[in-house]
Amino acid sequence: MSTPRTLVPAHRRLTALLGACAAFFAVSVVAVVLHTPQAAASTGTGYLHTSGSKIVDSTGAVVRLTGLNWFGMETDNHTFHGLWAGRNATWKMQMDHMAALGFNTIRVPFTGDSLRAGAQATSINSDSNPDLVGLSPLQILDKVVDYAGQKGMRIFLDRHRPSTAGQTALWYTSSVSEASEIADWQMLAQRYANNPTVIGADLFNEPHAEGTDPQGTGACWGCGDTTKDWRLAAQRIGNAVLQANPNWLIIVEGVSCNLASGGTPNTFDNIPDDPLACDWWGGNLSQAATAPVQLSVANRLVYSAHDYGISVFDRQPWFNDPNFPNNLPDVWNHFWGYLVQQNIAPVLIGEFGSTLANPLDTEWMTKLMSYMGTGSNGMSFTYWSWNPDSGDTGGIVQDDWVTVNQNKMDIVGPYLNPPVGAPPSNNPPPSSRPPSTGPSSGPPSSPPPGNGSCNVTYAVTNSWPGGFTSNVTVTNGGTAALAWTVRLTPPSGVTLANGWSATFAATSSPWVITPPSWQPTVAPGQSYTFGFQGNGSSTPAPSLTC
Repeated sequence: MSTPRTLVPAHRRLTALLGACAAFFAVSVVAVVLHTPQAAASTGTGYLHTSGSKIVDSTGAVVRLTGLNWFGMETDNHTFHGLWAGRNATWKMQMDHMAALGFNTIRVPFTGDSLRAGAQATSINSDSNPDLVGLSPLQILDKVVDYAGQKGMRIFLDRHRPSTAGQTALWYTSSVSEASEIADWQMLAQRYANNPTVIGADLFNEPHAEGTDPQGTGACWGCGDTTKDWRLAAQRIGNAVLQANPNWLIIVEGVSCNLASGGTPNTFDNIPDDPLACDWWGGNLSQAATAPVQLSVANRLVYSAHDYGISVFDRQPWFNDPNFPNNLPDVWNHFWGYLVQQNIAPVLIGEFGSTLANPLDTEWMTKLMSYMGTGSNGMSFTYWSWNPDSGDTGGIVQDDWVTVNQNKMDIVGPYLNPPVGAPPSNNPPPSSRPPSTGPSSGPPSSPPPGNGSCNVTYAVTNSWPGGFTSNVTVTNGGTAALAWTVRLTPPSGVTLANGWSATFAATSSPWVITPPSWQPTVAPGQSYTFGFQGNGSSTPAPSLTC
């Protein structure tokens, strides 16, 4: 296994701010009124399309995508990061873990360099992921797509960079043309044309301003200059994608500043600047209502914005407002929330994240999750990121690619809409698990112990001398949401080493196991799986009651 490089994402979102005006700004108050749709249908059935401000499936049921970013295919590794992890975090185990936590969608950043003939995926651990060794980046993507489909998850693709060299203000460069980007998108659209697991194209990541007004050279919105106007480019690229696959969603990010020059405000010209002229890279959709993207296929357009905390950039003016964090909904209303409130189009928050090192970021992210909402009224989102090696945000998992950052999950978890599909085949244990000597499956409890509405099954997933890992699945056979408690009596000599995706009280027998804070109940007819690592022999099986 070659040593992976640490990624400090070059696309980070630094918007030039507004001098003395940055300390104060005023925005109009817009009440958050979201339209009431039909009940949410997890990730839905068939291909997705739009209806007003909602994403719906082929039956018209509302779909709420609550996912995360798994990056790497946009870097010089040319494939997902974390494939270098050990046997406790194989690529399938990581996807099992995402689904078990409740994430139902993966946003996959890529660059055209990873699609070329001869592109080689690197930093793959041949011991833990032998089935990926020797595959091309596209072949690895195919396997991830196939497994996501088995789990009831969705995937959309993100043209993150023109090349692995780094993020750019415009969607093309002197060496990577718009035509080559269109060709890449059409190839991908055709490749997955008969696979509704892949739902769409995030056309280009974080177009943004560059240079200073009036000599700006970056992306504008609606300025009419075809070399700068991202709105016109999104129409061209999006319509080309729809020619290849009319079923895909076309996901269009905003710009950073609303100046026609494609630059940032000039703070030295003594002309007052609009304190809300700029947002995060890709986050400014304030002009989308008056200059909308117009696609050749109706009901395919999803707008996307990015939003970040102080750990990414601490000088956004809204962070210094004395009313923080209660001022934030007005900021989001201005830049993108109005599109949902006015039932114009769906908005998917494609990136948001933080290390949470600054306590103010906890306030920011808590407010953002509340703003995006819950249940069928909620907006879709993909958290940045699964990966722990994002230098300015960290990840949902820590450096072992297994241990969950619980502070983040406590905020994000309650808003997740878990996928409905095959249960995890092995919800991964912590990195302290000893090397496996091969799988050993124990039979589920038969009949499942329970009280009619709560049933529980147990299976050993791996064992070795002196230890084992097991999954426990709780199934709700009733007609109301189930707040479950499992009591597990281990055989003599067995102690708890680690547990995941549940709360364990195991200092005495029986162990009392309760739901995690981010998924306190199981819906009627659904199941939830958690796991643990035990010290001792995997046989005989414990007794369990629910």
